[in-house]
Amino acid sequence: MAKLPHISSVSSVYYGQDPHLDAWLLHFMLENNIEHLVNPRVNASAEQLRFMVDIDEGQLFAPCTDWMFANLLQTRMSPELQKEYLQTWKRLVLLIRDYSGDRFVRKKVLSLCRHIFSKVLKSPFMIPSRLHKRMLDIFLSQNMLQDPYRDIKQEYNRRAQDFMHTPSFFRFISSCPESTMKCERIQDLRWQLDLLELKRFFCLSTWKSLWQEKDFHPCREELDRELGRPWKGFEEIMSKLFGPDGKDRLKILYLPSGSGGIIFDLQAVNTLIRQGHRVILALKEGFYYDHPTYWDRENDDILSQAMNNASFQAHSQASKNELLKSQRENSLLVISDGTRERLNLYRTSVTFARAWKESDLVIAKGQGNYRRIIENSHLFTRDILCLYRDSANQVRFYFKEKSPRIRKITEKEIVSKAEEIKKQMFQARMNGQRVLFYSAIIGSIPGQTKTAIKILNTFVEYMRNRMSESLIINPAEHFEPGMDGDDLMYMWEIVQRSGLIDVWRFQSVRDIEKSFELLGERVPPVWAGKDATFSTGCTKEMHIALEVQKKYPELQIIGPSPEQFFRRREYGLGKFFDVNIEKEPGHYARF
Repeated sequence: MAKLPHISSVSSVYYGQDPHLDAWLLHFMLENNIEHLVNPRVNASAEQLRFMVDIDEGQLFAPCTDWMFANLLQTRMSPELQKEYLQTWKRLVLLIRDYSGDRFVRKKVLSLCRHIFSKVLKSPFMIPSRLHKRMLDIFLSQNMLQDPYRDIKQEYNRRAQDFMHTPSFFRFISSCPESTMKCERIQDLRWQLDLLELKRFFCLSTWKSLWQEKDFHPCREELDRELGRPWKGFEEIMSKLFGPDGKDRLKILYLPSGSGGIIFDLQAVNTLIRQGHRVILALKEGFYYDHPTYWDRENDDILSQAMNNASFQAHSQASKNELLKSQRENSLLVISDGTRERLNLYRTSVTFARAWKESDLVIAKGQGNYRRIIENSHLFTRDILCLYRDSANQVRFYFKEKSPRIRKITEKEIVSKAEEIKKQMFQARMNGQRVLFYSAIIGSIPGQTKTAIKILNTFVEYMRNRMSESLIINPAEHFEPGMDGDDLMYMWEIVQRSGLIDVWRFQSVRDIEKSFELLGERVPPVWAGKDATFSTGCTKEMHIALEVQKKYPELQIIGPSPEQFFRRREYGLGKFFDVNIEKEPGHYARF
């Protein structure tokens, strides 16, 4: 086998530099079933990943730690990797033995998983957590189980709730610090108290003995030890992010780690909400040991009561508009991350990816999240706080600042830009002009985005020269650096629903042919027969146009008939271009 190049970190890996490395990377992606082009229904595209991770074109993102990736790249079983695999195997065997009711099924599942495990040991390409997920799916399906840990999670939550009604809890949360707080302003004192409360709830949410040990009653010394735990950098980082000086209220994505602890997580969330922040709580889609799932509240009265002030978003592909609307209307929104495994950004739902992108801060609990975020050298698109307890029962607190290359386009900025355009349209109408909005292909043809913008601008200029007393809105002239497809669609929908459009023109085949004629060029084969129906963004806009026309019947819609648009799905996540037409179930045209 050809020798692979030395890799210092996963973030330094790019395609196209070494043919043998490219082959290994493709095999790695296929073995772990995270390649988007092979399975686009469940694996995130590069555009969706860029909502969460700062990655360049041709750069690899691997959902594991740097040291794990380096071990897998050796293509041989190292002691460290073998230890990870064995821990995975032991955890699965215990689950199978404890929860397989039928003896025959238990033997069959163990035997099948042993075959898979042996194959991986001989050729270690799979991330242990991905191997675990594969075998876990086999166990659940063969035993027809939905959540074998349901009773355990309910008991954990009950014990955590019971502790909240004890004198020990009251003392832990309410006791004043021994040292006098130093402050010159009442705002500083209020912030120090808020910070202290958050720290204590975070501490309780990681103290597993409170819910995992039956009849656990911490003594005074244990409470004092927990109260006195030093968290290096905690106050400085929290003050920088939140602080007492009237900083902007934040949108926070909160990732809990386990049942029992989530009862205290929700108390921390309430503290954040009281400070004026808005929180999205992301739970697992289905069984993953003691991790709380989106559906647990249906069978757990304690958890349901603890989340009685929350709103639930069940749609796994919520649009930016839907998500922001829900968050504006609710201080606490609960979603599913779309997975039944350790945090894997390739497998998270569209709703989760958008929640990450729209947040200002991600709070991630647990060692699993620590490994996937802090021990991965990639930089992410949002600031991340990560905390967990290590094997020595010490609370670990880490902060990973978002990539300096990332600029978040805020909802306020997008709305402001939309209002500027609406103001121009209103003024044009007041001056007796007609307002025409032109919807056209921009990036629907791969590799043709520059050409699409050129022919769009050419045709709009042609219309402006021919039409008097008209204001023509050209979407290509209103782009801001940092905006992606989601931002643009959100902005244009505000404009489009304003009722200020007189004529809504959708790009036709004749428009494109005329554009190339004006450019003095022949129509290239890739553009032959194309029109706005080849853009899923335009398809979404046709839906909007028809809705607006019902409210404002005088709106004229010009271009291809609506029926020609409705063969397309939702526009491509984070793209300026569309996803391809579905050809048959489970198969998509490759672009």
